[in-house]
Amino acid sequence: MNIRVAQVFCPILLAISPHFIGAASPESEDPQRVDANFAHQGEYTGLIPGEGDKQKLGVQVIALGKGRFEAVGYFGGLPGDGWNREKPLRAQGEIKDGEVEFRTDAGLAKLRNEEIAVYDADGTQVGTLKKILRESPTLGQKPPAGAVVLFDGSPDSLQNWQGGRMTDDGLLMEGTTSKQTFGDHMVHIEFRLAYQPEDRGQGRSNSGIYLQGRYEVQILDSFGLEGKDNECGGIYSVKAPDLNMCFPPLSWQTFDIEFQAAKYDEAGKLTANPRMTVRHNGVIVHDKVELPGERCTTAAPVKSGPESGPVFLQNHGCPLRYRNIWVVER
Repeated sequence: MNIRVAQVFCPILLAISPHFIGAASPESEDPQRVDANFAHQGEYTGLIPGEGDKQKLGVQVIALGKGRFEAVGYFGGLPGDGWNREKPLRAQGEIKDGEVEFRTDAGLAKLRNEEIAVYDADGTQVGTLKKILRESPTLGQKPPAGAVVLFDGSPDSLQNWQGGRMTDDGLLMEGTTSKQTFGDHMVHIEFRLAYQPEDRGQGRSNSGIYLQGRYEVQILDSFGLEGKDNECGGIYSVKAPDLNMCFPPLSWQTFDIEFQAAKYDEAGKLTANPRMTVRHNGVIVHDKVELPGERCTTAAPVKSGPESGPVFLQNHGCPLRYRNIWVVER
């Protein structure tokens, strides 16, 4: 980080907010039913002073409920869009006179009308960050010829799932298992996290997609978090994602997962461990990761073995929505 940037903006994003566990808050899986804080949450980018030039800054603003927020600053740009991999800077903020303020003795940032104005210690505005809405490049991708369409929003496609439930507007709900099983395959799935501003950690829109019912890629509202193996895009209990590509809750997101099944000889002995490549919102977050063939990830409904397995969408007590699910068998 350059000196000028540190002097101007780092003090604003210095305090790390507590991640406490509180009582469950009202939750919403519907973008039309949210609180006033939801409008401030999201991603912002712009330029701020650097050493001899301007430097791009990305900020993720997380709603924490009751007028409280956390800002996470990424120098170079947002994750997947230029972030230089320096440790993100975090700060608390709260609504005051219709604005969300992030203040320290050295400076001030004000969020209002989908813009963050950045000020130095003298009160001079030194930059403006504007809200952006990112979209996965594979969002809405149509299944290729020969693909197995598991869910397309039609009542008929609901019959492809054991215990499947569908909303009135044609979205698949959490807690269901595909009737068809697969060996080597690629799966495309689109999901929408619920908005749960007062919940924390694993209580915040928790689910997961299990390949063959054995290996979980975690689904969680991990927007602005560190990106651990139990957060969105992580291979649960196996490996953290290389990058936290989680978008804000109530944004449509994608997983495109290539799965190579474990191999067994005629005697049933394991000869090759399974592998997985995961693209989260179009960005590779796991590349041919070798999985433990003799054990499955936590809470897997299917035991390890040579048999093919289903696509399982976990119900962890949080409301999520899914759409456009299809599989290409290898």
